[in-house]
Amino acid sequence: MSTGPRIPLVEPGTRPELASIEQSIVSERGRISALYRALLNSAPLAEGWEKLLTAIRNRSSLPPDLREIVILRVAVLNRAPFEFAAHLPVARNAGVSEEKLAAIELPQIGKPFSVLERTVLELTDAMTRDVQVPDALFDPISRHFDRRAVTELVATIAAYNMVSRFLEALRIGH
Repeated sequence: MSTGPRIPLVEPGTRPELASIEQSIVSERGRISALYRALLNSAPLAEGWEKLLTAIRNRSSLPPDLREIVILRVAVLNRAPFEFAAHLPVARNAGVSEEKLAAIELPQIGKPFSVLERTVLELTDAMTRDVQVPDALFDPISRHFDRRAVTELVATIAAYNMVSRFLEALRIGH
């Protein structure tokens, strides 16, 4: 069984029609990762994906450490090691402790997370595992965050589920 990508990865700079999209990706991300090299097989998808994920990662009102523990938890739950590895340094730069990074990988959410972090991680687990979220789990989220942050939190969890499922189905980073 092959463990490489299931589709060819586009080599940046080889397709002139992709130059502006590639430039946009580099300006936001600093480089064109394997994920984007796969996405460049569809210019409209690469462009839309880059805009959406840039809004989630770089324009969100969520605290960066909270955003990153959510992203890492999604990667753990979806068994997406490439996504996890890509976000580990981002999480460290956002101030997530080594103790929390280790705890993200445990089946149950508990110490060393704060009450708010546990609630956010429980939402992440529910959205990722069950899709539907009970009111009892959602109500504390809507009491803590304003409408914008609730929208961004839910979109972050949803988007990174999309990312991990894309990566894993196409074996990107394997």
